[in-house]
Amino acid sequence: MKRAIVIGCPASGKSTFSKKLAAAAGLPLVHLDRVYFKPDGSAITREEFDERLGAILRGESWIIDGNYQRTLARRIAACDTVFLFDLPTEVCLEGARARVGTVRDDIPWTETELAPEFELAIREFHAKKLPEIYALLEKFGGEVVIFTGREQADRYISDL
Repeated sequence: MKRAIVIGCPASGKSTFSKKLAAAAGLPLVHLDRVYFKPDGSAITREEFDERLGAILRGESWIIDGNYQRTLARRIAACDTVFLFDLPTEVCLEGARARVGTVRDDIPWTETELAPEFELAIREFHAKKLPEIYALLEKFGGEVVIFTGREQADRYISDL
C-alpha cells in the first residue's frame, strides 16, 4: 500500500482510522476537509480544490481521508487501496453528536452544534451516495477493505 483513500459516511470514523493507518504505515496523511475549508469554515473554489487535489495525487505516496464524491472517481483511479466505512446511519449520527465541541486536527474549526445540513448528509448517505461508491469500486482493480463497524477498523490497525 502506497496510495490509499479512506471514504464513507460522514462521522463514521474515517479520520480517526486514517491517523492510525498513517502512523502504522508511515505514509503522509491528507484530510480533504483541511484542503477544502478555510479556518473560518468557508470553502475555497472548486478550481482551487481541484488544483490542490491534483498536486496531492501526483505525490509518490499518501493516505487521503474524505469522501468528497465529486472527485471520488479521480482518487480511486490514482490509489492502490480503498478503505470504505459502511457503518449504520445511527452509529454515524452518534459519532457526529459525540464530537461536537471537540477540537480536531482534521477540520480547521470546532463544531459547536450538529449542523442540520451535516445531519441530513449523514441520513441520506446510504441512499444517495453509497450506491455510486459501490459502483465505482466494482471497476477498481486494487484492494478494497470494507468496514461495517469501528471494531473492524481497530482490528485492521492492530494486525498491521
